[in-house]
Amino acid sequence: MADSARNLPPDLDAEDCRIASPSSGKKKAQQSPGIRPKYQSSAPGHCLKRVTLTKPTFCHSCSDFIWGLVGFLCEVCNFMCHEKCLKTLRWACSCMTPSLVRVPVAHCFGPAGQKKRFCSVCRKLTEGNGALRCEVCELHVHADCAVFSCADCRSSHLDETLEQDTFHHHWREGNLPSVARCDVCRRSCGSSEVLSGMRCEWCGVTSHASCYLAVPPECTLGRLRCMTLHPDRVRLHFRNFSKMHCYRIAESCSQELDNSDDVDQTAAASKEGPETGKQLKVYDGDDAVKRGSFRLVSIMRATKNEEVVEAALRAFYLPDDPWDFELKEVSYTHRLHNEDILNRNGGTDNRGGSLKDGGDAWLLRAKLRDPEVIKVYTARPRSGAAVVSVSVSKESTAASVLSEVLRLLQRQEEDASSFSLMEVYMSSKQVQRQTLTPQEKIQDKLQEIRKVSLRQMNQTRFYLVEDRKSAVQVSLLIGGLTPLLNREEYVQLIQEQLSIKSHLVTLSHVYPTQGAVALQVSCFSEAERIYMLAKDTSVNNKTLTSLVIAEIECVAPREDVCPLLVFVNPKSGGMKGRELLYAFRKLLNPHQVFDISNGGPLAGLHTFREVPKFRVLVCGGDGTTGWVLGVLEAIRHKLVCREPPIGILPLGTGNDLARVLRWGAGYGGEDPHHILVSVDEADEVLMDRWTILLDAQDISEDGKENGFLEPPKIVQMNNYFGLGIDADVSLDFHQAREDEPDKFTSRFHNKGVYVKVGLQKISATRSLHKELRLQVDGRDIPLPHIEGLIFLNIPSWGSGADLWGSEVDVRHGKPRIDDGMLEVVGVTGVVHMGQVQSGLRSGIRIAQGNYIRLTVNKPIPVQVDGEPWIQPPGHIIISAAGPKVRMLRKSKQKQKKSSASSKDRRAESPSSREGGH
Repeated sequence: MADSARNLPPDLDAEDCRIASPSSGKKKAQQSPGIRPKYQSSAPGHCLKRVTLTKPTFCHSCSDFIWGLVGFLCEVCNFMCHEKCLKTLRWACSCMTPSLVRVPVAHCFGPAGQKKRFCSVCRKLTEGNGALRCEVCELHVHADCAVFSCADCRSSHLDETLEQDTFHHHWREGNLPSVARCDVCRRSCGSSEVLSGMRCEWCGVTSHASCYLAVPPECTLGRLRCMTLHPDRVRLHFRNFSKMHCYRIAESCSQELDNSDDVDQTAAASKEGPETGKQLKVYDGDDAVKRGSFRLVSIMRATKNEEVVEAALRAFYLPDDPWDFELKEVSYTHRLHNEDILNRNGGTDNRGGSLKDGGDAWLLRAKLRDPEVIKVYTARPRSGAAVVSVSVSKESTAASVLSEVLRLLQRQEEDASSFSLMEVYMSSKQVQRQTLTPQEKIQDKLQEIRKVSLRQMNQTRFYLVEDRKSAVQVSLLIGGLTPLLNREEYVQLIQEQLSIKSHLVTLSHVYPTQGAVALQVSCFSEAERIYMLAKDTSVNNKTLTSLVIAEIECVAPREDVCPLLVFVNPKSGGMKGRELLYAFRKLLNPHQVFDISNGGPLAGLHTFREVPKFRVLVCGGDGTTGWVLGVLEAIRHKLVCREPPIGILPLGTGNDLARVLRWGAGYGGEDPHHILVSVDEADEVLMDRWTILLDAQDISEDGKENGFLEPPKIVQMNNYFGLGIDADVSLDFHQAREDEPDKFTSRFHNKGVYVKVGLQKISATRSLHKELRLQVDGRDIPLPHIEGLIFLNIPSWGSGADLWGSEVDVRHGKPRIDDGMLEVVGVTGVVHMGQVQSGLRSGIRIAQGNYIRLTVNKPIPVQVDGEPWIQPPGHIIISAAGPKVRMLRKSKQKQKKSSASSKDRRAESPSSREGGH
């Protein structure tokens, strides 16, 4: 980036300004300067002027109310503060954001939520569908302000080129809860009225903008450090992949961001402007002219030509000196038709004209400078300066700049040929890098960038990079393949479908039960080709899935470090699943948070395969939990940590397992930070799992096998297994949900439909005791007159009902989730089920045992953990499924604290916001 700064002498004149995009009807165009004095501050970039307040206003620096009629407003970013805060102002203007970036990391923009937020660029309230938020950090912007933000997202993994020496705080301004406290002065620093206060997006420490420099620079990751995957332990080669691909985020709004800087000419032309004068369309380069993307600048009646240049720079958030720029008129066909130049220096105009006499379309150009100064950053800082300023002339090349940089860094003894000069464009959407050739002229490069876009020049840096030949290893996980093949068959299948280059691609892991393979690709372009081709390829009418997988560096386990692997089902709990996915990505490392609908649980377990100790949090219903447990059981032999304990955040309808483990009946909007703390403090318990063998045979009435119906299948059970009336009701409910899935978005509606379906079955009779024969531990068990038979592994059924009951029975022991026994219970019909749900009575106790054998004479509805189907006649065998699984149970002490002081803890959480997380 060319070295430049805004000079703010106190005798310059200015007029009230409003910076806005032409596409926003609620914002005014940038006005040219008038006759008001500007004021200097210790924070770089701000162009402050004294204004008269006409409505209640809060200070953006201290978050207090501004008493009186006088405030100080930045003409560039709309920053407002007290006069007393001018001396302590530290946070830079929006136009200086690119200069504050430590390691450039692009944002992952998605549609914003419904909460009250402020734009980090123009500092105004984000409203409606035109707002975006980063899925990884706390950046909120208007869609038309996104192009003026830069790649200042938090770094979640080691960059293969650019690194930092220590792990620093990653500060983000504003959008704090109003009760947030400064960690330095202990005064309130948050506000729900303005963009105020600072927060580290890793450790959650908060402070005033004037106090944050007093916080020790090294970040310790805060309260969640024991469960956070440290960025230094994650490696990812991603040169040809966007951040959306790296974090496995659906690119639902990528098109919206691509067009966010395009302007609707009709809307811009019809905008309400000042009562006198006119508005100019100003372009910042040839690229903007081609796309028709402009900013509006208002010309007042007494405006001088040189003042418009300064207003145009403010409109594009450029901190450069207006003396270095000029305006050229552009025709309506976006072609330069003359060389009429009106510059800030006030030079004589050969035609004697002015901007008011010219057209309404103008191109902002940078003047030729010789010599000029550029800043060169060191890619891997050592002791000493991380950035140096170098003067370049027309003859300066990349090689000469490298030599000068090494001299300034006192490293002239090192060979300059082993270094390169890298150009880095820090766009908010993607960081683009280009290595300059040693003979390339630096001034020509600068002029080329400025001609394309002045905004791009402001977001461009030059880095000193050491040439190191590092092996490229891009990890891809390909799913959706034919299951249960051997390694050679998978190699042949991948070769046929994706035409891989064998000398560049290695099959590193095979998961036959999941129909998935992991590939190691040693070429970026080949990895990108395979990634994109797999998404358009189908095998057996099933589309393949393709994911970019990060590599976690294996380290010796420590007692106080246990990373948390998070699975979220965004389809569960209405929109709550998506909001939790967003919240956990911000609170933890996004590489440890997985959308289970994109690649299933295998992607996360494969990523954590080398981690010696970790925990799992499943956010979803009982079906989601069973899915994770099933995949874990299938691939545990490939994991270093074969039995990670699993916690549950209930997002489903029944949530019976979550109730037993004290996680509650359902997610009610609790603060995600407090949920993670509860997971960290949870107790480990063991739980039985059961295998059900379903062997369909043609069974005659006398119990003899007459023939083979279908291949046997094996399913896993965690909660309960039911036959008869309860499975019949579940089957009708499941079919109704399959027919109209959009209507089943809340637990209340789901339970209402379940009751309706149950009432329709109230008169159904089946005489289940005549259709099956039961054996428990080798003993024949006579069945009473029942309509449903249920096998319980946990003491919760049908959304929390106690089907077994609490009465003491000398014939049976007290049920536990780890006793190695199943409880066999019967129900007489829908009315009986309703009474159990209401707590009026319990089921009919039949037996307890650890080996169950059923003989079914007729097709019958069955359900396992809420998943129903019609089972043909045959044999059903239930037995223990190997070792017990380790689960996380919320501690009783934490549960009491959660209900007693939720408001106090919510106020202190770094993830809480006004109106929720």
